[in-house]
Amino acid sequence: MLSLGVFGGKYMNDCRREFPTSWFQNAKLSHDGRDCRLNYFGVDASQPLSVWRKKGWIHPQDPRGWFQWYCRYYMGRRTEDDARQIKRWKAMRRHIAQVKKNCEPGDTRCRPRQRQALLHWAYDSRKL
Repeated sequence: MLSLGVFGGKYMNDCRREFPTSWFQNAKLSHDGRDCRLNYFGVDASQPLSVWRKKGWIHPQDPRGWFQWYCRYYMGRRTEDDARQIKRWKAMRRHIAQVKKNCEPGDTRCRPRQRQALLHWAYDSRKL
């Protein structure tokens, strides 16, 4: 995900030591602020962290949200929050259905915001 370009390059810049260095070797990261041109689809498909907090999606153990939880889960951590996060991830299937319904197979220019959002949730819509 990081090498494809997600979150405008401003994700996990401050906690890189927690994860394998190989994850960041080809990562598209911005050190000056969020830059949506670094996103694979070149569009903004994120809500500010303040919105995530307001909606109750952020828990103290993962202050950067779902992707931080996902990386830690991938690394083997298990918590009581797993079921909630997995449920949120599965809910993204509705966006896959919309891409399949409205886009020709392989046309990655169709619905770029929706495709970028899917990429933020670890779904690679280029394969649809």
